[in-house]
Amino acid sequence: MVEQLKPRYSVSWIDNIADIPQIEWDAMATPLKTPFLEWEWLRNMETSGSATAKAGWVPRHLTVWRDRSLIGAAPMYVKGHSFGEFVFDHQWADISERLGVRYYPKLLGMSPFTPAEGYRFLIAPGEDEDEITEIMVGAIDHFCMRHQISGCNFLYVDPEWRRRMERHGFVSWLHHSFVWSNQGFQTFDDYLAVFNANQRRNIKRERKAVAQAGLRLQALTGDEITKPLLASVYHFYCDTCDKFGWWGSKYLTPKFFDQLAPNYIHRVVVFAVYPEDSDDYPVGMSFCVTKGDRLYGRYWGATQDFDNLHFDACYYTPIEWAIANNIQLFDPGAGGRHKKRRGFPAMPNHSLHRFYNDRLQQILQTYIGQVNQMERQEMDAINANLPFKQQSTTQQQNNKGCD
Repeated sequence: MVEQLKPRYSVSWIDNIADIPQIEWDAMATPLKTPFLEWEWLRNMETSGSATAKAGWVPRHLTVWRDRSLIGAAPMYVKGHSFGEFVFDHQWADISERLGVRYYPKLLGMSPFTPAEGYRFLIAPGEDEDEITEIMVGAIDHFCMRHQISGCNFLYVDPEWRRRMERHGFVSWLHHSFVWSNQGFQTFDDYLAVFNANQRRNIKRERKAVAQAGLRLQALTGDEITKPLLASVYHFYCDTCDKFGWWGSKYLTPKFFDQLAPNYIHRVVVFAVYPEDSDDYPVGMSFCVTKGDRLYGRYWGATQDFDNLHFDACYYTPIEWAIANNIQLFDPGAGGRHKKRRGFPAMPNHSLHRFYNDRLQQILQTYIGQVNQMERQEMDAINANLPFKQQSTTQQQNNKGCD
């Protein structure tokens, strides 16, 4: 469907990102801090069978064109459920049901299965961002009302872009992630120095237990990551997801990991765990993605339950690598029970929402302030109980950035 808006512009909804020129898409996505809006990552989600209509993720990517030039885009999906989002909107679905309003399908903007901050509209350099944003928001409103879609939701949004979208009437919902920031650390010992004495001992003891088990961890990048290693990532990922049963988040296919090479492998860091006397086959592994000065933890697993290996493979060794490679921010992924004890304060992230039913939208606008206030209080309680000697100025400023 192509809708003519002005003589200069046209809007298209594309159901296959491979039909969008990679060079033009990445000209807008590559300059961003997030690696998860790049064409290759999103294409792999679709062609691997991970984010498809069969899985409940129907691609409907919004594009804006001037003649034949792509000047605006947004990766979007029509969803018939809320799985794989990591923002739990079941309370809104429940309210909708009580009102007799159909909640699904909904329109969703995010990088599938990736709870990492940074989603935003892609707009070509030199374009009028306000004008292109207004066109895209208008196209979304028209699409949702025409197809009787309950609402539009953007998850893990870029903080600056959030403020722009609030001016277009989208409502912010506050959440939190657990994120490590580099406070000028030069060594792993510098990182340890921010903790109180008891937690410093705990971390050293946890790493020592891994070494005493006869295990060593090795960071692998680029060509060091072979196809067999990528296959191993999938098996470890599946094993970890299966342990959580119904709550497991096993959405990706073997083909997804296989297709990371060669075109996306430059973004991947694997922390492989080997027996001390062998490097033939890893007994554990964590999978991360990096771009610029950021590192993102995504998946992990092990052949057996080695004492404290999870902490070392997913937190300590990646932090050590991050310090050595001038990484300033490390988001280790969803969940937080273990993270807050290991130097990951609760940090704000936001989602954006608009409902097309007047009653549901009114309830959202009336009560979201109270919901966000409770979230702020929870974050404050978490960050008041971190095992640091004292909170740094940077941490205090970051933890207040919740508006």
